[in-house]
Amino acid sequence: MKKDIEIPVAKDVHVLVIREWNDEFLSKEWNVYLINNRSDAIEMTIVVSKGFDGDKKTSTMRHGIGIVEAKSFKKIEFLQEELLALNNEFFVTFFAENKLFEKRFLFPKNSITENSLTAIPMIEKDGILPEG
Repeated sequence: MKKDIEIPVAKDVHVLVIREWNDEFLSKEWNVYLINNRSDAIEMTIVVSKGFDGDKKTSTMRHGIGIVEAKSFKKIEFLQEELLALNNEFFVTFFAENKLFEKRFLFPKNSITENSLTAIPMIEKDGILPEG
């Protein structure tokens, strides 16, 4: 029965956008990171991302991240400047505690700006967390 289905809540896993310097291109760029702030590793991690706004939409990107150790982070993708004018959505799916977890993160259009940056202690850089 439906009442017997347990839907686990994904806690302490976050997606954020970091503004960082790229030595190769000698410029600042926006990069998306996944943080595992749990006390255990997450496995078989997959991130699905897309941008959208009305009729405008990007391709759906799928990233196989694999294992993300406890209290660590991994880079997901680079965000081009023109994508910042769109809503950017990220679905994170992973296994932990022998259960499947999923969590949605949304960065509303034009919310990724230099003025929105805050300190991200785990990465020791400035970044932006999604709303909500």
